[in-house]
Amino acid sequence: MSGKIAMDYGLLIILAIGLSLFMVAAWAIQRKTGASGWIDTIWSFSVGIGGLVAIIFADGAFERRVAAFLIIAIWSIRLGSHIGSRTKGGGEDPRYAKLVEEWGAKASRRLFQFLQIQALAGFVLVLAIYVAASNAAPFPTLLDGLGIAIALAALVGEALSDRQLAQFRKKPEARTEVCEDGLWRYSRHPNYFFEWLFWCAWPLLAITGPSPWGWSALLAPVLMYWLLVHASGIPPLEAHMLRSRGEKFRSLQRRVNAFFPGPRKEEV
Repeated sequence: MSGKIAMDYGLLIILAIGLSLFMVAAWAIQRKTGASGWIDTIWSFSVGIGGLVAIIFADGAFERRVAAFLIIAIWSIRLGSHIGSRTKGGGEDPRYAKLVEEWGAKASRRLFQFLQIQALAGFVLVLAIYVAASNAAPFPTLLDGLGIAIALAALVGEALSDRQLAQFRKKPEARTEVCEDGLWRYSRHPNYFFEWLFWCAWPLLAITGPSPWGWSALLAPVLMYWLLVHASGIPPLEAHMLRSRGEKFRSLQRRVNAFFPGPRKEEV
């Protein structure tokens, strides 16, 4: 094993430990404040910091590293600030609240374990950033341009989705109705869709290089899709909406796609 490869693995180990420690801090803050929203705030910033560190120490084409640095910095600051602002305003994440309730007396230990799994998921995303930033192929390629365009479109789409939902929540009817404003007319979770789309950009920045490790960046969108659609995203959130909105949300489920934006359906 060459020193170069050992140094790369050493960096990845440091990043993994750092992400784990960030989520230990998230667990401690949640236990102290009872506000679960700080978990996703810290996770967003930790993945962003991990990605930036990975880019700084990567040895890919300088221009590609600059593009990757700017993209992940914007993503992390935007998402972390949005979730943090929402949490500071008193909004609790119903997904975490339900988990803590179900875990009962074991909540502290189970939450700690759950957040370490989130740290592992964050590491997969940081790995995608790292292999993209390590791509030594000349910049830009056609795939680089496509990847950057997808990342920027996803950032705008997710920010717009979050803004439209925040504006809806200020309306008096938000306590009993469901949001169908703007992008929410065509997807029940457009913010989740654009979050997944953002991570689809990183394999395009990674796979043009000579290293076979570039293909490992595909793990990021695959993992994000599974988490959002089948695990910690849509299922618990929709269960909460069904409890709180009942038939109104069932009607929305019949008319609007869950994830991928598409034409609205007529109710039968």
